[in-house]
Amino acid sequence: MTRTETVLVPARLRPRDVVRVGGAGLRARPLRVFLSALGIAIGIAAMLGVVGISASSQENLNRQLAALGTNLLTVSPGKTLFGESSHLPAEAEGMIGQIAPVTAVTATGTTQARVYRNDHVPEAETGSISVTAARLDLIHDVGATLTAGTWLNEATHAFPATVLGAKAADRLGVVQAGPDQRVWLGGQWFTVVGVLAPAPLAPELDTAALVGWPVAQERLGFDGYPTTIYARAQEEHVVEVRGVLGATANPENPNEVEVSRPSDVLAAKQATDAILNALLLGLGGVALLVGGVGVANTMVISVLERRAEIGLRRSLGATRGQIRVQFLAESLLLSAIGGVGGVLLGIGVTAAYASLQAWPAIVPVWAMAGGVLATLVIGGVAGFYPAVRAARMSPTEALAAP
Repeated sequence: MTRTETVLVPARLRPRDVVRVGGAGLRARPLRVFLSALGIAIGIAAMLGVVGISASSQENLNRQLAALGTNLLTVSPGKTLFGESSHLPAEAEGMIGQIAPVTAVTATGTTQARVYRNDHVPEAETGSISVTAARLDLIHDVGATLTAGTWLNEATHAFPATVLGAKAADRLGVVQAGPDQRVWLGGQWFTVVGVLAPAPLAPELDTAALVGWPVAQERLGFDGYPTTIYARAQEEHVVEVRGVLGATANPENPNEVEVSRPSDVLAAKQATDAILNALLLGLGGVALLVGGVGVANTMVISVLERRAEIGLRRSLGATRGQIRVQFLAESLLLSAIGGVGGVLLGIGVTAAYASLQAWPAIVPVWAMAGGVLATLVIGGVAGFYPAVRAARMSPTEALAAP
């Protein structure tokens, strides 16, 4: 007779078996799993929140600049060779308007007058509000808007009427505009006909009381020299126009002219905010690292608590590799739960903050995918040692453990 020998071959674990066995280990300790996953979720939410809020802020700036335009240039007087204040020629506005790519030109001029809430306020308490002569097309050319009343027109710019900037109105305690709303300006009463909203591209208007050019010359001693000229140029020619504005505005002394692009200031502010974002990302990384330590701690304790289970599985034929895969799968599942939870939490934080700031809520897809991938990497690293340790236990050692 021929004797037949039976060779036992360990069963192979299919992917769904790995997930089922790994999930069973997590379900056995729900509170510990929750706390460990929470550590991962906080780190991912912190990092995703920073990226999302930064992206939302950037998108809001881009939309704001698209609405206001990046083609606004400002011309103002600089200093003479002797360090004294210079002034732009009275003809500067017209000469700039002759530049072919320039589509609009307007100007303001600073007066020496002061404005007060009433005629009983001490002269020293000016509130840092300037009285500025303005052209009629100023509001349109700089992209400003009104929150109350109307802008100066042909009927009011030659009479004692004023439009207050946003901060000027607040400091003077003026909320509404109308015939009964007056301020003491230049030693006489001026009617407040309008209140401006904050002007992002011309923040100097926020602290100004704007009056018509003719009334400023007739009643406030304005010399007629423009203090700031605003020029809109065709988008594709902004750089070229910027290069010739100084010489055009003041041909005799082009070095005494300062030319700027207001949109650059907003972009610089956004770059400054990136420094804070980098700091917050670092804090989020630390939180993520702490979460990874929590995962590692959970898995090490799990191995110690389940030595009898490991010994039983080994004695029933489970290989070292299968034990290793089981515990590594638990670690990855635990990290994935924390990662997905962190992504959802980060999206919620971004949406809530963006809503409060009236920004569009933007969460980059790469950030969400990167957050989940980062948790899986951390889970793999954190679970590697516990998985190897579990796989190295011999069946007799594991079963003999108390």
